[in-house]
Amino acid sequence: MNMKTIKILYWVLLVIFCLFHVADGFGGIMKTQAGIDAMNKLGMPAYLMPFLGTLKILGVIALVQNKFKTIKEWAFAGFAFTLMGAAVANACAANSQTAFVIMPIGLLAVLFLIYYCWRKLELNTAKK
Repeated sequence: MNMKTIKILYWVLLVIFCLFHVADGFGGIMKTQAGIDAMNKLGMPAYLMPFLGTLKILGVIALVQNKFKTIKEWAFAGFAFTLMGAAVANACAANSQTAFVIMPIGLLAVLFLIYYCWRKLELNTAKK
């Protein structure tokens, strides 16, 4: 793949990933009923929702900025841990559906692809 294709792929996937997490973050901050039901189903307290929602929005801000590379790396790691935790929590839930396990794994794959493209772009920029 050439650098233009990688850059387009990076930005398209990043925008989709970030829109999903911004919507989820605001849903957590607003403590929507669907979120409360999901947290109850997993056996987690609903009071964590605004905290996790705020962290997701801050993580999205960290991903879209390019000035602070270390913070961006930490945001990638934070989203990876969150998505792995979501997959495991849903897999361990008593009456969980397969879709709730597959979806975070799919988003994790997208996150890895975004990270791969970002590293390629960073290496290309460093060579110039």
